Amino acid sequence: MKHVLAIDQGTTSSRAIIFNAAMKIVATAQEEFPQHFPSSGWVEHDPADLWSTTAATCRSAIERAGLGPNDIAAIGITNQRETTILWDRSTGKPLHNAIVWQDRRTSEFCRKLKSEGFEPEVTARTGLLLDPYFSGTKLAWLLDNVEGARARAEAGELAFGTVDSWLVWNLTGGKVHATDATNAARTMLYDIVKGRWSKTLCDRLGIPMSLLPEVRDCAADYGTTRPDLFGRPIPILGIAGDQQAATIGQACFAPGMMKSTYGTGCFALLNTGTKPVMSKNRLLTTIAYQLDGKPVYALEGSIFIAGAVVQWLRDGLKIIRHATETQPLAEAADPEQSVILVPAFTGLGAPYWNADCRGAVYGLTRSSGPAELARAALESVGFQTRDLLEAMRADWADPAGQATLRVDGGMSASDWAMQFLSDIIGAPVDRPQILETTALGAAWLAGMRAGIYPDQEGFAKGWALERTFQPAMAAKDRDARYARWKQAVAATQML
Repeated sequence: MKHVLAIDQGTTSSRAIIFNAAMKIVATAQEEFPQHFPSSGWVEHDPADLWSTTAATCRSAIERAGLGPNDIAAIGITNQRETTILWDRSTGKPLHNAIVWQDRRTSEFCRKLKSEGFEPEVTARTGLLLDPYFSGTKLAWLLDNVEGARARAEAGELAFGTVDSWLVWNLTGGKVHATDATNAARTMLYDIVKGRWSKTLCDRLGIPMSLLPEVRDCAADYGTTRPDLFGRPIPILGIAGDQQAATIGQACFAPGMMKSTYGTGCFALLNTGTKPVMSKNRLLTTIAYQLDGKPVYALEGSIFIAGAVVQWLRDGLKIIRHATETQPLAEAADPEQSVILVPAFTGLGAPYWNADCRGAVYGLTRSSGPAELARAALESVGFQTRDLLEAMRADWADPAGQATLRVDGGMSASDWAMQFLSDIIGAPVDRPQILETTALGAAWLAGMRAGIYPDQEGFAKGWALERTFQPAMAAKDRDARYARWKQAVAATQML
């Protein structure tokens, strides 16, 4: 029993990864699932797809590793955050599709709450802004729009959860309804200072507290799997939301350490230590991880569209067939053209938090084509990351000077994108040997709890660098290009 099974349930696919005793990957399985867009700005998943693809990839990964159920010491879970599911406690059946974190259907409700002066209360308790991004208003929408849901919730018949809770419920056969502190911190219902669900916020949003899961540490006992799933009950010993799991996987345990993950969206987290730093620049204050009942906090900047812009090139414009084609296209782009893409397909995240604006392209000429659009798409991720880092530096001055950014996620595999990122932020970018840092973080939590992986210090010592990207762009050029980006964002928000 020297292996750990990490479940990485993401926005577009579910993955299962087996790590051995040396925390090396020995097998991976992945399945994509459909995205549902019932209306403009609405994004949904079928909860059954989330569960079935998770269960299937777990079995497949164990089989591919040539292992049996007795070889798996523990399971760790990491998940897309904020995505909201409401289900029947007796049958385990969802009442509605999951409302995905990207979904903007509660924009008007959020505006109403803001106009009533409710946002300062939300920020003081949760560290978040009043935005459709978070679970609270999504859950309120379900209670108000699914027939009979509110009455059944008030009668204690229903359960709410983010994806981690939904998976734990199904893995344990409905025996455990729990979440970890990092996922709870993203609901807009959890007091991150007091460490408990906020009755004040729940009452204001009309959410019965009987719906809510129990909140536990990131490394904790979350029950065991149903025996029929994998051949024997396997303990679930670790949970962290995907961005917090990546922070753990990057060993960002010291204040001032920073990571940025490039998946569907882009999320940068800066460890600020044991006291929450409330942002003055519209960043989020959140829980980076919680061990032994002690939360460690972070400043977070969230970009809604990062890797998703490459999916748009593939599925929307159909100018590429695979993500890897973007790099040679970007390299072939005309250097005399300066095309800027603002990928506000579902609004803009930090530090703008504009739910209503939509994407735009600037600087097109008669000769602009796929190469220039591909370059602009990759550059948009670097520009948006600089937006986040500028805000972080204003909120939390690094006493050691310019910090190095640790990167991970699918887009971090692109040398071109990472070099541009280093150029435009004017700082080194470190890429680790293991890019699957999200799954690694979840695996370490479970393996550490199971006693087969080292403690924080030992884990941090094992972090291995694959490559450092150093800024090569002249400061004058960097600042001029960033100024044009800011102009484009300002124009986009005026449309």
